[in-house]
Amino acid sequence: MNKLRITRIKYAAYIFCIFAVLPLFSAFGQVRLPKLIGDGMILQRNTEVKIWGWASVTEQITIHFNDSTYQTTADANGAWQIILPPMDAGGPYTMQINGANQLTIRDIMAGDVWLCSGQSNMELPMRRVSWVYEEEIQNSENEYIRHFLVPDIYNFKEPQQDLQDGSWKKADPQNVLNFSAVGYFFAKELYDQYKIPIGLINASLGGSPAEAWMSPEALKAFPEHYNEAQRFKDDRLITQIENDDRVRITAWYKLLGQKDKGYQDRENTWHKPDLNTENWPVMEVPGYWADTDLGPANGAVWFRKKITVPASMAGKPAKLILGRIVDADSVFINGIFAGTTGYQYPPRRYDIPAGILTEGENTIVVRVVSNSGQGGFVLDKSYEIVAGEEKIDLAGPWQYQSGAVMEPLAGQTFVRWKPTGLFNAMIAPLLNYKLKGVIWYQGESNAERPEEHRTLFPALISDWRKHWQQGDFPFLYVQLPNFMEAKSEPGESQWALFRESQLQALSTPNTAMAVAIDIGEWNDIHPLNKKDVGYRLALGARKIAYGDRQVVHSGPVFEAMHIKNGKIIVSFSNIGSGLVAKDQKELKHFAIAGKDKKFVQAFAKIEKDKVIVWSDAVPEPVAVRYAWADNPQGANLYNKEGLPASPFKTDDWTLKENNEDQFNQE
Repeated sequence: MNKLRITRIKYAAYIFCIFAVLPLFSAFGQVRLPKLIGDGMILQRNTEVKIWGWASVTEQITIHFNDSTYQTTADANGAWQIILPPMDAGGPYTMQINGANQLTIRDIMAGDVWLCSGQSNMELPMRRVSWVYEEEIQNSENEYIRHFLVPDIYNFKEPQQDLQDGSWKKADPQNVLNFSAVGYFFAKELYDQYKIPIGLINASLGGSPAEAWMSPEALKAFPEHYNEAQRFKDDRLITQIENDDRVRITAWYKLLGQKDKGYQDRENTWHKPDLNTENWPVMEVPGYWADTDLGPANGAVWFRKKITVPASMAGKPAKLILGRIVDADSVFINGIFAGTTGYQYPPRRYDIPAGILTEGENTIVVRVVSNSGQGGFVLDKSYEIVAGEEKIDLAGPWQYQSGAVMEPLAGQTFVRWKPTGLFNAMIAPLLNYKLKGVIWYQGESNAERPEEHRTLFPALISDWRKHWQQGDFPFLYVQLPNFMEAKSEPGESQWALFRESQLQALSTPNTAMAVAIDIGEWNDIHPLNKKDVGYRLALGARKIAYGDRQVVHSGPVFEAMHIKNGKIIVSFSNIGSGLVAKDQKELKHFAIAGKDKKFVQAFAKIEKDKVIVWSDAVPEPVAVRYAWADNPQGANLYNKEGLPASPFKTDDWTLKENNEDQFNQE
């Protein structure tokens, strides 16, 4: 081999090595930012803020921002951070970050950043309530309200440094559909009040219990949760659980499909409009088939209804509204598939394209799958077809037939809800980002453990404040709303006990609670009224976070009681301009008991901004309760500012001398 060829081979090898190594230099020499640091971000005003990221070891990092330059060097792990001085509200700004590469972040605002967290009622996006807030969505364009959606993910092994994905979005009619509905209305109220940019970081997950959002250190005070968190560090355990669930659930639905008589005759499936249903029985919709001859069966049940469509609606696009259905449904109109929903909670609202509805007789078919519990159509919801101003009521008799009866399907093991997993994956990556405060809507998943919640919830607040290292930042939360069937007589209630645990958390510094006892829905754990929830949280923010001494941020809260002449006299804080019985002359939902602690309905009236409670059946009362029920329908004690009183009980209250003196002076 001649020297020239050898030289060429060596040169080619040299060039190959250079190009092979370049990607490595590029990979290790690139400045990288966390997902939170990006275009459109809102930085917390009036405080030092941290910009951080990763680069190669000892790489020099320079930031040019707001006419100033800042420099630092990446540490032995490649991590770096730069502290920016406090800024007034304003923008937009551009930030340039230089290392081995150059990054430019545009459209930065300085304002107030709020973390939105909790479970489904915080997570629930505007899209899910879009028909309720059509005007608000149309008018939502606002570059000063921005939202960052944290991906739903868990990790039990260690706190994560960054999120998998995410970006800042400005409020507009399209983007706002993915905003937390509660968060959006909260932000809008604050922006309207103060005209400063509001950033929302939405880290919430449906069904999540409080312990899932707590750090391992905080869970040590709750050994049962801490030990469970340790178990789920084992990837093999998680894989086994998820595989077992998947196999079991897949097998159940496969067998259901095989057994379902509605599908067995492919030439005459039960969704076809010309099916002979002469012998099908009839059931009232809404309702549950447990109340029919089927009894409490699980499996698939087919429902059919013939309707008459007038010429004025024929051929037009329309909306099919089927309230809520337990658990899953598939819907057909005149034999044409209209939509499906796989679980019970979303409202059923299906589009009917133009040309589907015909003048005269039309057929609606709904195949309902119940995997456990009672299947059917949720009561007190809308069931109708709407086209413009015209409606066809669908409530009333429907034909039905069982397609297949199945054994109940055991519930899924929701690994993502296990202790500390959400803290590690959805909260830990946020800890460097400065906040104004937190809004929290959670509790349904802990409602059966109210005694534990009395210490668990304050521990969560303390845990987050410790990790953010911003002192006692404002923490605002929603008390659970009214839910489940109303009862006419006083009784015990886990949800009432849980609300009391939330009320007691007000003793934690710098907190405020939005009472929602009047804006829930008895038949829906996801009430539609998210605007008032956001508004009431914003009132708490104005008081706690913004120092507005004039705002009345809460409804009446029990303060003290005094027994006199066979009656109990109750006083309150947060009475605002005075107490009122909303919409009625008589106060409702007060109960009273003697030493036997047997509560009976009581009379109550307002005198000098106190409430006098009594019952002839209890001549020597010792305790009073207000709105003490899962769903205290009709509870109507408010202040004149229109804010409802928090439910309370005085069973364990001890009269103090100063309170007794106060009452004796009046």
